[in-house]
Amino acid sequence: MTAAPETVTRTEVISLEPSASLAALLDIGAPTDGLLPELWHWVHLLARPRESQLAADGHPDSGIPAPPGPGRRRMFAGGRVTTLRRLRIGTEATLVSQVASTAEKRGRSGPLTFVTVRNEIRQGDELAVVDEQDIVYRAEGTQPLPAAACADAPIPARSHRLDLAVDERLLFRFSAVTFNAHRIHYDLGWARHEGYGGLVIHGPLQALLMGEVARRNGVSLVGREFAYRLVAPLTQPQVVTAVTAESGIQAGAQVFGSAGHLTATSTLMPA
Repeated sequence: MTAAPETVTRTEVISLEPSASLAALLDIGAPTDGLLPELWHWVHLLARPRESQLAADGHPDSGIPAPPGPGRRRMFAGGRVTTLRRLRIGTEATLVSQVASTAEKRGRSGPLTFVTVRNEIRQGDELAVVDEQDIVYRAEGTQPLPAAACADAPIPARSHRLDLAVDERLLFRFSAVTFNAHRIHYDLGWARHEGYGGLVIHGPLQALLMGEVARRNGVSLVGREFAYRLVAPLTQPQVVTAVTAESGIQAGAQVFGSAGHLTATSTLMPA
C-alpha cells in the first residue's frame, strides 16, 4: 500500500460539458448564466486514477484518502460544503486536497477508520469552495451493513419537494459523470459481496438533491455551510425524494426512500 501524499493539486478549466452531463441526468437544462450551480463542482476537478491503480472494489488503492488496508469497505458518511462564491464556467480553477483528520474506532463489525478529506477550490486568487468529506472504512468481509428501516409510511408533506426516479441507468450515469468506479453502484454481485441488499444509491447524489431543493426554490447556498449526513444506505432502484426540513427550506432538507424511510439529512448555516 503506497503512503498517501500530503496534498494533491489539480487545475483545469471549468468547462460546460460535465455540468451539461449532470443536467441531462437530472432531466433539466444546463446552466446558461456562466456560473456553476452550487454543489455542481462535484463533477469537476475529478481524480482520474489509472486502471492499474484501482483496487478490486473500484477505488484507488493509494492517494487521498489512501485505504487503511486491503479489503476495507469504503462508505461515504457525509460532509460540509461552504460556497463562498460560485465558480465561473470557462475559467481555470485549482483544487487542493488533503487529509484533515483520521480516527480509529471499533464497531460491532470490527475496526472502523474515519477519514475527513478537505478540498479547497480557488479561481484566480479567490477561495470559492471549501468541501470537507467524511469517509468510513469498515472491516473487510460480507457481513450485512446497516440498512434504512422500512418505514412503509408516507413521506412527510413539506413546503418543497423534489422526486428523482433512480434506476440502474441513472446509477451508471452518475458514476460515469463523477468518475466513480466503486462497484457497489453498478455491480450487483459486488454490492452483495460488501453486504448490501442491492445496488447502492450514491451518497453525493442524495446530498445533491437536498441542495437542489434549496436552489430550485430560490435559496442560495452562497455564504452558507451546507452540512449533510447519510443516515443509512439506500439500495435498490426506486423513487428518491428530497423535501425541505421540518422547520423550513432555509434550515435544510431530508431525503426519503420510496417506502418513507429517512436516508439523509442536511442543514444550512451562515458561513
